[in-house]
Amino acid sequence: MENKEKMYEELLSLATKKYTPDEVELIKKSYEFAFLKHQGRVRLNKTEYMTHPLGVALILLDLDVDAVTIAAALIHETINHADATKEEIEELFGSEVASIVYVISKLNRLELSDDSEHAALNLRKILVGMSEDVRVLFLKMADRLHNLRTADALDKEALKKKVHETMTVLIPIAHRLGMYKIKGEMEDLCLKYSKPDVYNDILERLNASFEELHESLEEMEESISEMLMEQNIPFKIKSRVKSVYSIYNKLNNGKKWENIYDILALRVIVEKVSECYLAIGLIHAKYRPIPGRFKDYIAMPKANMYQSLHTGVFGSDGNRYEIQVRTEEMDEFAEKGVASHFAYKEKHYIKNVMEQRLEILRNLIEANASLSDIEFASDVENELLNDSIYVFTPKGDVLELPIGSTPLDFAYRIHSDVGDHCVQAIVNDTSVPLNYELHNNDIVKIRTNMAATPNKEWLSFVKSSHAKNKIKAYFSKQDKEMYTEKGKTILANEIRKRKLSFDQVLSNDNIKKICKDLKLETIDDIYFSIGSLRYTAAYIINLTTEDKKNVEDIMLEKVSQNNASLKSNKNSNSEILVDNQDGILVNLAKCCQPVFGDEIVGYITKGEGVTVHKKDCPNVKNKENRFVKVEWNKEVSADFLTDIDVTTDISKNYLLDLISKATSKKVYIDGVKTKNKELETVYTLTLKVKDKEQLEDYMNSLYAYKFVKKVERK
Repeated sequence: MENKEKMYEELLSLATKKYTPDEVELIKKSYEFAFLKHQGRVRLNKTEYMTHPLGVALILLDLDVDAVTIAAALIHETINHADATKEEIEELFGSEVASIVYVISKLNRLELSDDSEHAALNLRKILVGMSEDVRVLFLKMADRLHNLRTADALDKEALKKKVHETMTVLIPIAHRLGMYKIKGEMEDLCLKYSKPDVYNDILERLNASFEELHESLEEMEESISEMLMEQNIPFKIKSRVKSVYSIYNKLNNGKKWENIYDILALRVIVEKVSECYLAIGLIHAKYRPIPGRFKDYIAMPKANMYQSLHTGVFGSDGNRYEIQVRTEEMDEFAEKGVASHFAYKEKHYIKNVMEQRLEILRNLIEANASLSDIEFASDVENELLNDSIYVFTPKGDVLELPIGSTPLDFAYRIHSDVGDHCVQAIVNDTSVPLNYELHNNDIVKIRTNMAATPNKEWLSFVKSSHAKNKIKAYFSKQDKEMYTEKGKTILANEIRKRKLSFDQVLSNDNIKKICKDLKLETIDDIYFSIGSLRYTAAYIINLTTEDKKNVEDIMLEKVSQNNASLKSNKNSNSEILVDNQDGILVNLAKCCQPVFGDEIVGYITKGEGVTVHKKDCPNVKNKENRFVKVEWNKEVSADFLTDIDVTTDISKNYLLDLISKATSKKVYIDGVKTKNKELETVYTLTLKVKDKEQLEDYMNSLYAYKFVKKVERK
């Protein structure tokens, strides 16, 4: 049972060694504030509530975070579970502490909406997107780890939910950010709670020879220590029996117990890189190496910049040992990931990997806001969950990029201006093409020319979403400027043609009226809407000359409700033809999502032009006025988005089957949402189809699967 007084004593003892007297005072003041706010409260496990923030602070101390983070940890629950306010905290502890506490209080109110991958991905996006200060994520991880350590008091359902959220949301973030020690302990605890039989079985197999295993480790430690002392090599040795979750993972992937070589492991920590190689040579001279087990991750670091020498040897007792040899800094990085740079940022050459990773994910979230979940998940997987490469600037700063990245990806990661004006790339002192594939440890130099501009061909070979979106944004801006100028010219010509005054047509009042009627913001938006053919210049002028009527009234007057035939405009680029009218904004209704072949009606909607609904759409069923005749334009080929619900049994995840069937029917799935119910699963698929016939063919084909219960359009 945790004891508040002992925990606080330990915290102060450790803090005094790490921080300045002023910083220690900040920590004391934070504790006193939190103690008063939480006084009288107890946790579910019957301990005083203050044991939780103290436990979180102690976990963070091991990560070498700054005193501000420790102070925030101590008061991080005072907003949600007491009566503290952000303003009060800011006044007492400053804006940094207040900002961290305020964000963590918001994050701790979030939870998974359901058990789907979509929900987990969405929560991951929100967590990282809101954590502008990396210390918020440190605090979130430590908070969850301490909750798991003391989760025995939770009811079965609440514990299951907590474990699922940790496995699907927090552990992937911890893994990607290199917070290995926290990740490992959370994995063990999640396995303990989610699969207690498996966990206990592995524990029993270890404990069956636990004393024997530790005796073997002690003997090997003593032997290696003697060798190193004889050579006057300063060292430390750590030993451990492999974690339960790591063993479970290997067994689950088909390995047999007897083929797991690293159940017994020792870590030798020396001062210099040269001593790493000397130590491994001494070990190999005395103990027979296991073939194929030696790895040099110092000369060739892993993709996440992990460095160490690994070997496997047969001990004199017949046991197999995994031995790692590394320097102190390498060990800090292996244990704490990027958090170790709070202590080593001046000495270590990977200063800002964590900040880069957060920036990458934020850029993805911002740039891909309009993408479907599948597309976003693909981008996240490519950029954040797959292996990366690490390349260097000429000054020695490191940048993390997706595997397959080019010098242009590097240039845009530095700054959009560097990418936009890039003219030459030099990699390892050699000039290379801009589509050259970069490799780990490359040193990249970019030469720019302010007269140079992006090329659309770059989109065919850049790898990172960040670079692609910056290039697209450049051309989108160019196109907008072009269409705006074009629209301005078209409107001016139409005004002259009608012998009207430019200043009169575009008076301040008229501009306000047009913007209000068409839901635009500025006069440039009006020009752009004309240049991009959204509205005609004549239509815009007519809105100003009939100023007593709103846009819907003008449309109603212009549309002949009694005309039996629709105007067939063979040159129209719109999927929809509107009765006798050109230049009218047409939208497909989002409520019923009509596709080519559906029976449709047009309804004049305020500020939206004509909205096209399915004839049986309930949203227009009882409407009487403002209808206009519309029909599909058979001369235009287009894709249409529409949603369907596929209800299946709950025996397994059938998404792959639904996607496979769609591929065979040449139907594109643009998005997926999954809702798990007690007796069934409902997949909401956003489909891109050519027409109603293709849609119905796909829907009917799904009934060939026995697991499909029902398929219907939304």
